[in-house]
Amino acid sequence: MSLIKIRMAVVVVARAACVKRGGGLLPSDARLLTMGELHEARFYETRPDGRVICTLCPHQCRIAEGGRGACSVRYNHAGKLYTLVYDKVVAREVNPIEKKPLFHFQPGSYAYSVSTVGCSMRCLFCQNWQISQWPKTGLPKHIEGESITEHEPICPRLEVLGETVPGEPATPQSIVDAALNTGCQSISYTFTEPTIFYELAFDTAVLARERGIKNNFVSNGFISEAPLRELATVLDGINVDLKFFKEESYRRVSRARLGPILDAIRLYHELGVWVEVTTLVIPGLNDSDEELRSIADFILSVGPEVPWHVTQYYPAYKMYDRPPTPVETLRRARKIGFEAGLRYVYEGNVPGEGGENTYCYACGNLLIERYGFYVRVNRIRKDCCPDCGAHIDGIGMSWAS
Repeated sequence: MSLIKIRMAVVVVARAACVKRGGGLLPSDARLLTMGELHEARFYETRPDGRVICTLCPHQCRIAEGGRGACSVRYNHAGKLYTLVYDKVVAREVNPIEKKPLFHFQPGSYAYSVSTVGCSMRCLFCQNWQISQWPKTGLPKHIEGESITEHEPICPRLEVLGETVPGEPATPQSIVDAALNTGCQSISYTFTEPTIFYELAFDTAVLARERGIKNNFVSNGFISEAPLRELATVLDGINVDLKFFKEESYRRVSRARLGPILDAIRLYHELGVWVEVTTLVIPGLNDSDEELRSIADFILSVGPEVPWHVTQYYPAYKMYDRPPTPVETLRRARKIGFEAGLRYVYEGNVPGEGGENTYCYACGNLLIERYGFYVRVNRIRKDCCPDCGAHIDGIGMSWAS
């Protein structure tokens, strides 16, 4: 959709100047939020009373005039929904694809990785909370509409702007060009929740496909069916965080629901998107045999070829009351995954422990040796085990061999 101009700049920056800073660390080159030009959001409905219903994710936020959704980056102005992050990239870097983690997606390749601020969840243990949670407190919860003009004072010392939206200018074309110039084989929409910058991600993915670059998401999986189906037309792979297998845990710790995430994982798989699943194993929260077995059984019901990453937790954000995950716990989780019938289970965030290697599910021989995010050896040939000929599931498994 085309950019449109609306007169909300002074209101947002003024209101933001009156809001206490929200604790996130901001880049030194954070760009001023002007809202002079905004991109209209996708997937919403306008109600007769001027409210909009955002249908992008299962929150299904009903947003009043001047209000914002749960992600805090989508605002209703005059019955239209706008995204604040279509052209503001807060992070961009070249990463090994294994960092996502995606172990069965062109192993040994590199992904041009981008993100904006914002997230649809509020996980108490978020590892990237400085950027994912920034809009929750860094932007005003409500803005005025047509009744405010740029000459009306909102709060004292308007010229002293205390709040900005972190990000540098970016367009879908500039992101694709950067991926090509850095020799990356894919673009990864990651670090925060890519669903909340859907418009930027989708438009970029379309251009990337045209240039022969693959696309992958690292996501919490909290997305509605219609945008998922559209996204699947340009998405090659996804790693979904399946944080818990208890509804109460999702609601209390992440402010979300379990059911839609399970539905999304199934649907991505059905639509032909390569799926991997990650569970951050947190001591005393989701590390019981019962919960780990439930997660493993669910993944098996999607497909035995779906890789499961059980990764080590490090205290972060608002959850410092729990210690890092013992390696023994990750080994127990990995064993549970294999016993359930999964072909590929990996231990994450513990380089050198051996649980990051890929073995043939048929003959048991070592196929890919990794250390951390890097591939040391890849013995796979033509996507098959060189010893027994079994097909090894994934996308471009012999890419770097």
